[in-house]
Amino acid sequence: MSDLFQEAAQRYRTSNAPLADRMRPRTLHTFVGQQHILGEGKLLRRAIEADRISSVIFFGPPGTGKTTLARIIANTTASHFSALNAVLAGVKDIREAIHQAKERLTLHQQKTILFVDEVHRFNKAQQDALLPHVENGTVVLIGATTENPYFEVIKALVSRSRIFELKTLTEQDLYGIAAMALRDKDRGYGNQIVEIDTDALDHMVSSANGDARSLLNALELAVETTPSDEHRVVRVTLEVAEDSIQKRAVLYDKEGDAHYDTISAFIKSLRGSDPDAALYWMARMVYAGEDPRFILRRMLIFAAEDIGLADPRALQIATASAQGFEYVGMPEGRFLLAECCLYLATAPKSNTTLSFFQALHYVEKEQSGEVPNPLKDANRDKEGLGHGDGYKYPHAFRDHYTPQQYLPDQMQGTYFYEPGTLGYEQEITDRLSVQRLRDDEENFKKRVHKYTTSDREEKDDT
Repeated sequence: MSDLFQEAAQRYRTSNAPLADRMRPRTLHTFVGQQHILGEGKLLRRAIEADRISSVIFFGPPGTGKTTLARIIANTTASHFSALNAVLAGVKDIREAIHQAKERLTLHQQKTILFVDEVHRFNKAQQDALLPHVENGTVVLIGATTENPYFEVIKALVSRSRIFELKTLTEQDLYGIAAMALRDKDRGYGNQIVEIDTDALDHMVSSANGDARSLLNALELAVETTPSDEHRVVRVTLEVAEDSIQKRAVLYDKEGDAHYDTISAFIKSLRGSDPDAALYWMARMVYAGEDPRFILRRMLIFAAEDIGLADPRALQIATASAQGFEYVGMPEGRFLLAECCLYLATAPKSNTTLSFFQALHYVEKEQSGEVPNPLKDANRDKEGLGHGDGYKYPHAFRDHYTPQQYLPDQMQGTYFYEPGTLGYEQEITDRLSVQRLRDDEENFKKRVHKYTTSDREEKDDT
């Protein structure tokens, strides 16, 4: 009789579970995304299908399928499957799970897979308690974590496990998940007539930011709280979607005019040294779900193109922000975006790196001049051809500089780089002005010497 009550209670819990829980894939064939580790022929897929899983740690953002993968393994393995939540479990729970695993192995020759959700929440003592039993094969560990295991899990456990990174789901993945939920008659809304406007679904997918759980929670709230019309149709509009996800839709199409107009406004605000406008346009993009890496790439380019040597640190700040974001991710990565944006907006500006393109244009249009003999490689043919003769080693002179010909003969007096007068470039302007004056004087002496020598030779011939 108690089994009957338990079975009824289980059915009730299942039917009343949240949509995200009901729609969890039960097999690899219904699992969406993560093709880089679960595609046909991939190691993890082969191991699951062959029931030869070894200790693994899944890590990635929320809603990417870590727990779902563990449950799929539980459904396919002949091993006993036990689960612990690192937030709730202590050393006593770990010891009890290990004790039961030993008994199964001894009495029934059955292996145990121990799934530890949020394994990074275990302290060092708790992780150490697991270690010997993972090492001797008493349990096969499956850990799930949103944190980088190389930093948050002890090295001994990491070295005994295969690490698999689950990536943020793509928008295409999320559209597929929503379609399955609307179609599924047993676990989703396939038995109802649900019509969801395109802009409403777009808003939900964009706001979910790669998190399937977030998308399904928003979809469930929208459908369950929207009354059907006289034709028994539940219609989800953009307004309903905004209410369900508590986030207003922003006009921003990643492939359309709004995308290009907004990033253009952002870059022009940085160039115009307006930190408030730059922050606003960047906030618009982040709020609408733009990939922060796209914004960081544009700021990297801006640091070199529009600030350049007026403030060489700008490129360092942008590079550090981009690299740091890969460690931090969202939402904390917004601090790195903000710092980079503010630094670039308030830095002195210079676009003198465009001088490279002037040099490139010259190379494309003009005939190539010969490398001056003193600049030629002296290692190979100095003896036979005299290459490198006359080269002046700058470090042997005061200020580590001496006038010397570096351009081909026909290009003497040609300047591509004209430094600005803001920030660090003012120092370059001062220094380069002196050097170029000395270069011009040296070139003038050479021209006078060449003229007088040729003139003398002409008289001798006469």
